[in-house]
Amino acid sequence: MDRIDKRHRATLFRDRLAATMSGQSVSQSALARAIGVDRSTISQILNGNGTRLPNAQVVGECASFLGVSSDWLLGLSERPERAAELLATSMTVTEAPRALIDERIFDWHKEAAGYKIRHVPAGLPDMLKTHAMLSWEYEPHLGRTSEQAIGASMDRLDWMRSMRSDYEIALPIHELQTFARAEGYYANLPPETRREQLENILDLHDQLFPTLRLFLYDARRVWSAPITVFGPLLSVLYLGRHYLAFRDAQKVQDFARHFDWLVREAEFSDRSLPTFIKSLFAEIK
Repeated sequence: MDRIDKRHRATLFRDRLAATMSGQSVSQSALARAIGVDRSTISQILNGNGTRLPNAQVVGECASFLGVSSDWLLGLSERPERAAELLATSMTVTEAPRALIDERIFDWHKEAAGYKIRHVPAGLPDMLKTHAMLSWEYEPHLGRTSEQAIGASMDRLDWMRSMRSDYEIALPIHELQTFARAEGYYANLPPETRREQLENILDLHDQLFPTLRLFLYDARRVWSAPITVFGPLLSVLYLGRHYLAFRDAQKVQDFARHFDWLVREAEFSDRSLPTFIKSLFAEIK
């Protein structure tokens, strides 16, 4: 931070202390009793006009009783919250239910409308999936409510596709290869569903480019956990049962730089993606 003149810092301390006391209806006598000093001490602090600040003990006690940061009272920070409170708001752990586009994810997308959204999915991107693919993937979990849930999710996916945000999606090459071959997670996925899904990716890429950009990277050279960066607002790490969300500006920038690294290292850019996907049709049997 810029250096602050001693007189200005003392004035800032008095102003912030007085404003906080007024906002909380705390009298000079009440503050004095709470921090163990004479009322005259508080009066001198508030009414003084010099460059002298109270000692660290008094500053700390005032901040603690009033529930604000000592750094903020002293002009060392522009945020009145204490460190623990700042940490609690800058990083949150949210449950990630086994569902399609759940409420939390949808709210984050709405909040970031108009910003660029960078996404490394855990599998195929939900926003590119066909109805048949969603049914195959989620019916065993959702049971009799699957059609209703899938219908609602398709509406949300349509909304996400139409929102004023640019999407960049980075996906490991092997995800599409194992999908086309019905290997691993995609074992027993019908050939017609796989073919329709790949055609849908091609169609959406053609329709939405350049608003939608897809990049494929070689996971043997570079790797990423599932993450989403919602513009400058927040970055989210998907853990499986939970989302770990960061709102600290530096963390958001770190996630964005990580995504940009994946794009730089991509084997297939959004322009060369159609050629690669078309080559996968030969893998469908």
